[in-house]
Order: sequence, then C-alpha cells, then structure tokens
Amino acid sequence: MTIISDYFKLSDRQAEQFAQLDALYRDWNSKINVISRKDIDNLYEHHVLHSLAIAKWIPFQPDTTILDVGTGGGFPGIPLAIMFPQCQFVLVDSIGKKIKVASEVAKALGLTNVVCKQERVEEEKEKFDFVVSRAVMPLPDLVKLVRKNISNKHRNAMPNGLIVLKGGDLQAEVAPYIKTAEIAPCSKWFKGSWFETKQIIYLPF
Repeated sequence: MTIISDYFKLSDRQAEQFAQLDALYRDWNSKINVISRKDIDNLYEHHVLHSLAIAKWIPFQPDTTILDVGTGGGFPGIPLAIMFPQCQFVLVDSIGKKIKVASEVAKALGLTNVVCKQERVEEEKEKFDFVVSRAVMPLPDLVKLVRKNISNKHRNAMPNGLIVLKGGDLQAEVAPYIKTAEIAPCSKWFKGSWFETKQIIYLPF
C-alpha cells in the first residue's frame, strides 16, 4: 500500500502500478538523474501525489486526450495515466534521457495509454482536450506555446484548457489571466506542510 490509497479509491491494478513506481524510479534514477538524489525518498508525496492534485481538480472523462509538457521523468503524466486508464496521454520533453526514463517506466507498468516523445512543445501539432504541466516555465510563456494544441471540442464538465502545478508566489504570473484563471491550493486535498505552498492553476481556453 502507498500513500496514494489514503486519498484515492484504487483498483487492484492501479494499486499495484503505484506500488511499482518506487523500485522503477530508484533504478532509473541511479542511471539517469531525473529526481534529485535526496528527494527520491519523497517520491510518493512530492512527485506522485503532487501530480495527482490534477485528478482531484478534474475527473477526466473516458477518451479525454492530455498533453504533458516538459514531463521530465514522467510527471504529472504517468501518475495521471495510471489513475485514468481510459484516457490518452502524450508526454513530451526536449531532453532525450528524461523521456527515455518516462518511456521505460510507462512500458514497465504496462501503460498502453501513454506515448512519450522527445520534442519541444513548439513542434507538437496535435490537438488535445487538456495540456498539463508541472513548474516548467512561467505561465504566460506556456500559454503562448500550447494555445495551438487545445481542441475546441469539449467532452468534460470543465472547458478544455491548461492545468499547471506550481509553488510559491504566483500573483505576477497569474495577473494577465486574473479574470479567467482558477487557482486552488493542493493543501485542500492533501495533508502535510509540503503541500501548503503548492497550487493548481486552471486556465480554460
């Protein structure tokens, strides 16, 4: 059992996949550093559970398509792909060794709903229901890059758009979108001091 089951109702398959993450990331991290050495012990809280704040924000409907920009070793994309097996995820990162880790972890978990690509988001031409990202770049820069990738056909209760996970003071970043953006603290769903400064930003398109 992992900390994930404290916050989510999991199938046996999901519980097994989440439990596998620790050994998989420890193994890959020893070869290719995608999580800081001192932070690997906090994998479930700082990386997996943090990624799943998006699942608390919106329960994606089956067949929803999601683009994870700057996925690194697979966050938030891989935890979300475990949580929503009927949705399709494309994980992109410009750094080849990071996308290799994400790809190998997805393969080891048997995630058939994940495609990993080494590319810059500027090169991605497909349309998606949602774009997700975890602290990749300032919000205005990200909005400019991904606007082209948001589909105008909606299938979820919330309009399609951008969902990002960020920490710290976000006032300046969010200022241009203050009338449309929705912000929620991750501490609304998860216990622990680490989540007190972490927030989710949703920007409908």
